[in-house]
Amino acid sequence: MTFRDHTKVIRIGSRVIGGGNPILIQSMTNTPTEDVEATVSQILRLEEAGCEIIRCTCPTREAAEAIGEIRKRIHIPLVADIHFDYKMAILAMENGADKIRINPGNIGGKDRIEAVVRCAREREIPIRVGVNSGSLERELVEKYGGVTAQGLVESALDKVHMVEDCGYDRIVISIKSSDVLTCARAHELLAQQTDYPLHVGITEAGTLYSGNIKSAAGLGIILYQGIGDTIRVSLTGDPVEEIKSAKMILRTLGLRKGGIDVVSCPTCGRTKIDLVGLANQVETLVQGYDLNIKVAVMGCAVNGPGEAKEADLGIAGGDGEGLLIKHGQIVRKMKEEELLGALKEELDHWDTSAGS
Repeated sequence: MTFRDHTKVIRIGSRVIGGGNPILIQSMTNTPTEDVEATVSQILRLEEAGCEIIRCTCPTREAAEAIGEIRKRIHIPLVADIHFDYKMAILAMENGADKIRINPGNIGGKDRIEAVVRCAREREIPIRVGVNSGSLERELVEKYGGVTAQGLVESALDKVHMVEDCGYDRIVISIKSSDVLTCARAHELLAQQTDYPLHVGITEAGTLYSGNIKSAAGLGIILYQGIGDTIRVSLTGDPVEEIKSAKMILRTLGLRKGGIDVVSCPTCGRTKIDLVGLANQVETLVQGYDLNIKVAVMGCAVNGPGEAKEADLGIAGGDGEGLLIKHGQIVRKMKEEELLGALKEELDHWDTSAGS
C-alpha cells in the first residue's frame, strides 16, 4: 500500500494535500516576519524557485499582525509558525493565515488549546501538529531510554489526540529528527498508525553540503516507501536552496516531472576542457527553462559522445572543442567557448510538442 494515497485530504489555502495529491514543497522564511517588505521579497523569490507552501514565524504580536499584509502580496499558502504563546496563533489566523503550526504541548493548558482549535474550526484552517526530537518530553526519553522513533511517534499522536479531543480533525503531522535513521523509522511507524497527511523533513540538517546529503538520504528512504505529503529540505542559508534541493529529490525519485535534469561526468585525466566550470554554468542556465528533458555535459571522447546521445540534448568535450548532440545525433563540432551559447540557443528554441 502506498501510504500517501490513503491519507486524509486537507485544503491549505488554494492548495490540497493528501489522498494521493502531488507532494508539495515547503520552505520557511528567515527574515523578521514583521518586516513585511523583506519577507514578501523573500517569498516571491521562493515562489519563483518553485516553493508551494511558505511558513513564517510569529513570535510577537507585530509578526502575527503582519501576516495579513504579507498574505495579500504573495501567491502561495502561508503557514504561521507558533511556539509558546497561544494568542499569537489566534491572531495569525484572524489575520489570514492559511494554516498554523503548533506544538500543543508548549502553548499551555487545555483551555488554551481549545481556544486555538475553536478559532481554527470557525475558519476551517488546518493545524499542523509538530514534534521535534530536540523537544521530546522527558518522560518519553526516560521511558524509551533516549530519543527514539517510538518516543517521537507516541509524542506526536498524543498531541494529535489533544486537538481531536477538541472536536477537530483538519490535521497535518510533522515528526522530525536531525538523526536520519531515527527520523526515517519514526515516519515508518507513524504512517502505520494514522491517516493524517505527513509533512516530512530532516530537521536541523545543516549547511548546504551536509544538509543536502542528510536530507537526500533521509527523505529518499521515507518518500520511497510512499510516505509523505509535503516536504521541506532544511538548510542553513538562503531558503531558495531548499527549493532547488527538494525539486531534485522529488524528480530523482520519480515523484515529480518537469524541469531539466542535468547529468555530467565526474571528470578524469582524459578531460581536456573546463568541464567543472561548464557543468556549473549549464546547471545555472537550465533553471530558467520549464522543460522536461535531460541535458548531458560530458568531458571526453571515450564515453562522452555515447552518454550524451542518451540525453535529449548534450555536450561532449574534446581537446579545447566539443560536440553538440541532439536526440542522439551529432549536430556540429565547435570550440569550447561556443558550447554554452549553442546549448542556450537550442533550449531557447526547443520544440516542446515533439516530447523528450
